[in-house]
Amino acid sequence: MNLKYSNTLRTAFCGFLCFGFFMLEQSVFGQTSYTAKIVKNTNISARTLVHELNTTKDTLLLASNSQINHIYSINEDFKREIDMHPFKKQYKLPLANFTKGKHVLVVSQDAKKIIFVVYITDPETTVERT
Repeated sequence: MNLKYSNTLRTAFCGFLCFGFFMLEQSVFGQTSYTAKIVKNTNISARTLVHELNTTKDTLLLASNSQINHIYSINEDFKREIDMHPFKKQYKLPLANFTKGKHVLVVSQDAKKIIFVVYITDPETTVERT
C-alpha cells in the first residue's frame, strides 16, 4: 500500500514539474500574439526620419538628425492610442499595447509632420498595401 502511494506522489510530482517547465518555456520563448507591418512614407521630405520595425517586429524604431517633438497615432476607430512628446532624436515605441488593425502614425519634427502606417495583425494574417 505504501509503495502504491509513493508511485502516485512521484507521478504527480513529475506531472507538476513538466507543467512548470512548459509554462516557463512559454513565458521565455513564447511568441507574441500579434505581428506588425510598416508602410513607410517614401516622400523625399520623409527621409529625415528613419522609421523601421525591429527584427522581432514588436517595437517601432524612430531616429532623426533633428528632434522628434510629437508622436501620435490614430486607429481605425479614429481614436488616438499614442499621444506623446518625447523631445529626443531617437525613440523606441513598443507596439504591445496597440489594438489590432491599422494605425496612422504622425511624427512631428521641426516644422513638418511625417505620416506613415503600421498594421497590427494576427501572425497568420497577411496585409497588402491598398
